[in-house]
Amino acid sequence: MQKLTTQTEWIQRARAVLPASGFGNFDAGIVIARGEGSHVWDEDDNEYIDYLIGSGPMLLGHGDEEVMEAVLEQLPKGMTFFANNAQGIALAEAIVDAVPCCEQVRFVTSGGEADMYAIRLARAYTGKSKILKFEGGYHGMSAEAQMSLAPARAVNFPTAVPDSAGIPQGVADEMLIAPFNDLEAVASLLSEHDDIAAIIAEPLQRIIPAAPGFLQGLRALCDKHGVLLIFDEIVTGFRLAYGGAQERYGVTPDICTLGKIIGGGFPLAALGASVEIMAHFDKAHVGAEKWLMQLGTLSGNPVAAAAGLKTMEILRRPGQYDRLRALGQSLMDMQTMALTEAGIAHRICGDPTLFDIYFTSHDVKDYRSAKHLDPQDNATWNASLREQGIFKSPGKLYPSLALTESDLHQTKEAFRNAAVALASSKWVNA
Repeated sequence: MQKLTTQTEWIQRARAVLPASGFGNFDAGIVIARGEGSHVWDEDDNEYIDYLIGSGPMLLGHGDEEVMEAVLEQLPKGMTFFANNAQGIALAEAIVDAVPCCEQVRFVTSGGEADMYAIRLARAYTGKSKILKFEGGYHGMSAEAQMSLAPARAVNFPTAVPDSAGIPQGVADEMLIAPFNDLEAVASLLSEHDDIAAIIAEPLQRIIPAAPGFLQGLRALCDKHGVLLIFDEIVTGFRLAYGGAQERYGVTPDICTLGKIIGGGFPLAALGASVEIMAHFDKAHVGAEKWLMQLGTLSGNPVAAAAGLKTMEILRRPGQYDRLRALGQSLMDMQTMALTEAGIAHRICGDPTLFDIYFTSHDVKDYRSAKHLDPQDNATWNASLREQGIFKSPGKLYPSLALTESDLHQTKEAFRNAAVALASSKWVNA
């Protein structure tokens, strides 16, 4: 059946009503019509193997039958209440059972919101104001999170550089920036400043792994200086392991944030910590002056909670994470083989559950070293993959449990062809 509206027409309509023609998330030049399993289709019915998976939430793939059944069972009972509901309470119990640092949780709607409240909670608990974050670390869209996320110019640490207009200088004054994987720099800052409330870190910073001992070192330094450690596990929670990076790396933070997978594809996120820290959300317990006000119209939404609960139940089944890691390792190996055979310098960076390529011959350890020798190489690589039906972010590849052997075979051929195309482009431009 012929579509009534083509993708080009949808893009034109978007241009009129959306700034920069999009939602601010992804390439506005593609409009996704539907997803099923490990595949998505655009509005012109072009089919792609999906390695974006909604930027992480769709670990089981699109339209998982069991998740859909749970959602459809909840829908007739009510879509939202702005009140406690059984699905949300059960989801909180499941998170507390799974995540080492969580004795209690509070629900919000987005990961950025969770990170914002985690920072505010650390300040409320400690009575201190400064936050130490790592250059290049992504923690959502709050004013604090937008400090030195992707600075175009290198400044001396610990100066914070705003990555967005509209942020007052006062926010920068309360932020300290350090290079990732540099314990010496962190130790120096903690020794110089006695007003640091918390260190916030992605245990896997974008796709940059923590160096051996780095996370353990952060934990020890925080304990020594009376500073809280916040793990942003919006991406890594229930992806690196069922208990997240805390389980995978054996380091327990004071506060963590969770999102993406716990909502099963619906808008839901959470932050969690000990009962003592989380008490700041209870006015009757801490009093008006120490109370942290938090509410949200859709926080703890029962439909999202039902989807998250079923997703987590499926992930608890034996062999799920072994399979996810095997799929990811296979994809990593395919890329290494294709690029090595084509003679292209590269580093595959990340974890088998989340990774991508830097076209460089240098090791990648922090934001400043996480650069392509020639950014055009990355653009050429990703464009070639898109043309061959591979749908991914320009800087990340998310494996999902919905991938099939046929998907892997097609992806392997796409990697080989993209490597040949990249080698040819470099020869032409030489």
